[in-house]
Amino acid sequence: MNIAVAKEREYRPTTTSVGTVLALESITLRNELAGTIRKVALAPGQVVEAGTVLVALDVSVEQAELDAETAQADLAATTLARLERLLQAQAVSQEEVDQARAARDVALAQIERTRAVIAKKTIRAPFRARVGLTDVHPGQYLNEGTELTTLQGVDAAANVDFTVAQAVAAGLRPGQLVTVFAGDSPTTARIAAVDARVDPTTRNALVRARISGHAPAPGASVRVEVPVGPPTAAVAIPVSALRKGPGGDHVFLIAPDSAGKIRAHLQPVRSGPVLDDDVVILSGLTPGQRVATSGSFKLREAVLVASDSSR
Repeated sequence: MNIAVAKEREYRPTTTSVGTVLALESITLRNELAGTIRKVALAPGQVVEAGTVLVALDVSVEQAELDAETAQADLAATTLARLERLLQAQAVSQEEVDQARAARDVALAQIERTRAVIAKKTIRAPFRARVGLTDVHPGQYLNEGTELTTLQGVDAAANVDFTVAQAVAAGLRPGQLVTVFAGDSPTTARIAAVDARVDPTTRNALVRARISGHAPAPGASVRVEVPVGPPTAAVAIPVSALRKGPGGDHVFLIAPDSAGKIRAHLQPVRSGPVLDDDVVILSGLTPGQRVATSGSFKLREAVLVASDSSR
């Protein structure tokens, strides 16, 4: 049987919540205007740069209109220049010049309008992102607002949204650290914001934390450990020393009796979380006390013991 010495360890109580990973930038891509698809450049999983053309609708009609409007604007500009020269010779009235200037301005405005329509029918990535699944193809007619795909921003950071009880939320501040677990891998995140509103049904508040560096995929479910209260000193013992029974948690203290013989004594304790290979004991033990570890399941109250080692 082995013996360990209870040691003092800093402990901070935590509460656990389930969170969702969110990209810093995330949108559902839709077309603003109806039209027929001429080109598709949506490869699911591909990372595209900001400004990359993803879907191009047919703009042959708009391009023809633009050519006609450009010619009309050139003619209007030429007419205006001619009339301005004639005005200097007092061969035309100021009103004729004003009308020519207005005609030129209208022609230029029509060009800008048509260019805006062409731009809206050329759908580009608004930011660097990873492309989601898609089901659109060249030749397909799209109504306004058709869902094309999703774009998840590709950043060196991500957000994690989770909820905590209102009492816990009241003690959280931006900048505090929380621990995020995706599988067995812990990652540190920093609280970015605490929602000012508490859900009236659950009495929980939404909290957003920011993960810097490598983060789980957007949409992933993660476990979040949130500190509750300040760090306190506690007692820690090896996990193997803690026994559980019908009467609750207990350990076997190893101490000499009045005759100097080493005996085991059952000691009820209140246990806390497991930290690495140790378990926190919230009450029932003091630092320096010796407890049985491996082999403690063989012990009973006041039995004589012989230890193999102590740590």
